[in-house]
Amino acid sequence: MTSGPGPILALLVAATWFPAPSPSQAADRPNIIIMMADDMGWSDIGPYGGEIETPTLDRLAKNGLRFTQFYNTARCCPTRASLLTGLYAHQAGIGHMMEDKGYDSYRGELSRNAVTIAEALKPAGYHTYMSGKWHVSKHVRPGGSKANWPRQRGFDRFFGTIHGAGSFFDPNSLTLDNTQIAPWHGFYYTDAISDLAVRFIQEHAENNADEPFFMYVAYTAPHWPMHAKPEDIAKYHGRYAKGWDALREERYQRLLKMDLINPDWKLSPRDDSAPAWQDAELKHWEQRCMEVYAAMVDSMDQGIGRIVGQLEQTGQLDNTLILFLADNGGCAEGYGRGDNQAKAIPDPTLRQPMAPGELQTRMEPLFTRDGRPVRVGRGVMPGPDDTYIAYGLSWANASNTPFREYKHWVHEGGISSPLIAHWPKGIDMRHITHRRATDEGLIVDTPGHLIDLMATCLELAGAGYPARHAGHDIIPLEGVSLAPAFRDEPVDRPNPIFWEHEGNKAIRVGDWKLVSKHRGEPELYNLADDRTELNDLAKAMPDKVADLAGQWMRWAERAGVKEWPVR
Repeated sequence: MTSGPGPILALLVAATWFPAPSPSQAADRPNIIIMMADDMGWSDIGPYGGEIETPTLDRLAKNGLRFTQFYNTARCCPTRASLLTGLYAHQAGIGHMMEDKGYDSYRGELSRNAVTIAEALKPAGYHTYMSGKWHVSKHVRPGGSKANWPRQRGFDRFFGTIHGAGSFFDPNSLTLDNTQIAPWHGFYYTDAISDLAVRFIQEHAENNADEPFFMYVAYTAPHWPMHAKPEDIAKYHGRYAKGWDALREERYQRLLKMDLINPDWKLSPRDDSAPAWQDAELKHWEQRCMEVYAAMVDSMDQGIGRIVGQLEQTGQLDNTLILFLADNGGCAEGYGRGDNQAKAIPDPTLRQPMAPGELQTRMEPLFTRDGRPVRVGRGVMPGPDDTYIAYGLSWANASNTPFREYKHWVHEGGISSPLIAHWPKGIDMRHITHRRATDEGLIVDTPGHLIDLMATCLELAGAGYPARHAGHDIIPLEGVSLAPAFRDEPVDRPNPIFWEHEGNKAIRVGDWKLVSKHRGEPELYNLADDRTELNDLAKAMPDKVADLAGQWMRWAERAGVKEWPVR
């Protein structure tokens, strides 16, 4: 592959923004890699009680930190906007998804009143790379605006997709730098994301070994469709024959044993919309859905292993901070699982194989690249490129063990993310005053949020945060640095943490959380005693409800939150 010709636009502020680091300072500052899974539940990976084989993440966690109370925004593109900017998603222009609803907080485009981590770190001497899913611009076609594509928002190199979802074998909006491309022979998107990240690390070591880099690796695994390689699926054959009820109980017991949850937090009941496993129909099909999902997570871990291996090979692992997280909880969307969808297969005579280099423009292709119809519907076994199916609510309920709800909602199941931090040179593993030691590594119980990642990167890079950038006033940073936790110091958070998505609302102040579904009544929980949100204290504590609701309303006005649905 060759790089696209597009130039980097001059969007960076003057070099006087930060003092130029000396060579010794540059050598001391860490490389930073943020890796993110897509639609993955809190308990899916090994370090958080999962049975899916994730030896690389196990290793990173054992030799680093696991945060037990780290939060995302409950949805894919708002999470990406918040992660990239250190702001709440509404402030960054993406209060919902990728459509313009007529307000600056709902433009579906990353705001020019925000800077990305890449834009902030470049003037401090960092090289910046991205591999994976962008999903913070509504302009996804080759002929449209590229003003909010990665190369124009601070990244020196980019490989990935501009759109938010698609086939793993033939994704739409596949892009190298500024040029959209077609997949190559043997293409599987998870592998490609990992391999291009490896390539960027290798090229950086060859050309800029004395200077630090920032890399954002945004996987689409295990977001639907359930696509995986046959050899990865085969590893999980029969693994889920006991069903989702047994899986939830097994994970809950492992979480207790690993000291990741408080024994006072009871396992939330199975979702009312999920049948008991003994009553489930098409059990072989349901098992296959979870087998493919597990294979997708497994493949991602294998790719992370190649990235870690490249860091080791180039002598950069010890001074590289790796952060791994997920963009939202497990996804209950039933995409492609309907009874009537299996009959909606296109006429194969309507399509010839795609030409080499022909771009895929559909999120859900009607045909594979060699001309076979893509199949959807209840009972269609997922995995191959000619299928397009989600794993469904019942397995998502297991992915989010022990919590309630899913992607979209701001109960703990929708917003709780694993966060693994690995940095041999910079994380003090000796002291445990503000952390807890387990056989699987150190644990941090301090709450954190995506808005904190920008502040963390800035502190470690010795970089500043601008008041103006590229001619625009910049919204003040919302998050706090998590770097004190690396040094076994307390993380000082003066402000509450807030959420809103599709009218689902929440605020967390200390251990108190007020949460409600769209048009639902407010629910109040003490998360220290009841993080699985089973004992609603709202009626018993109306003054606390009023206080937290007032704080949320003041934030919502400041952040540009509008009443849902936004018209």
